[in-house]
Amino acid sequence: MTVSRRRFLSLGVGAFVVLTLPASLRRMSRQARRSVPVMGTIADLVVVDPDEAKAQEAIDAAIRELRWVERTMSHFRADSDVGRANLHAAADAVPVTAATAIVLKASLRWAELSDGRFDPCLGRATALWNVGERRMPPDASETRRFAGERLYRELEVDRWRGDHVVRFRSDAVAIDLGGIAKGYGVDRAVRALRERGVKNALVNAGGDLYAIGRSENGDRWEIGIRDPRDPRRLTSTLRVSDRALATSGDYFQYFDHGGRRYHHLIDPATAEPARSDLHSITIAADSCMAADAGGTAVFGCGLKEGRRNLARAAPGAEIVHTA
Repeated sequence: MTVSRRRFLSLGVGAFVVLTLPASLRRMSRQARRSVPVMGTIADLVVVDPDEAKAQEAIDAAIRELRWVERTMSHFRADSDVGRANLHAAADAVPVTAATAIVLKASLRWAELSDGRFDPCLGRATALWNVGERRMPPDASETRRFAGERLYRELEVDRWRGDHVVRFRSDAVAIDLGGIAKGYGVDRAVRALRERGVKNALVNAGGDLYAIGRSENGDRWEIGIRDPRDPRRLTSTLRVSDRALATSGDYFQYFDHGGRRYHHLIDPATAEPARSDLHSITIAADSCMAADAGGTAVFGCGLKEGRRNLARAAPGAEIVHTA
């Protein structure tokens, strides 16, 4: 897809870019922008507001939310809720924040309603594949023990002496919230913006995006979806307002070996990267957490089953683009 010369691409190192008009054609007030590395990607934030100080303070607050979720839910940090659970929850109850409990319970709900297509407890299989570093698959004997085990059923999220706690009933369990926590972080960032009176804004964290209100030209935000075969091009555009988008695909983290692409989206049934005729799928939903989890749950299971699972887990969510 060719983009008109009257527009330019901005805000996009991940699945999405924003199409915007030159300043001379904009009808609304000024915009404040910020890009920060967080949650394994570059988060881009835009606030459209005549009050520059208010806009910048709101962006500061939104970034604090994203970074808090990263510190709290990253499986790469031994001191995060998830890191501490992965180290100790097979032996004893591990206290976690209320926010982590919310995301874990949402993950378990997605797991049940997607018939196990979404499993937040496959962290050990994900670590074995380590697609960011590997150049060939791990031995099948290493991954076979995780295939079809529905490990989410071995995770308990409970209360004990007033605290939210996590327990594992199997030492094969390790939490990985990579398919849902970034969406939750975007939702928290959006809430921070709205609490500070922001009416028009956008938060774009790689493949997870939420559009508030209208863009700087007074229309709904126009979002371009990158072509997974050639990220320099767009495969489609969408207009959104007060809605979340999330894209899952096989072209973000992967390696090629023996004529097959091995990517980061693990199929719980096989404990291998999901096989799919698609390279990417984009979900629209009322919350970014739902869109994020929906994309992970739907990718690789076929569109018919995917739509059925999505309707069960997140009424109102929809598949808006495939490539």
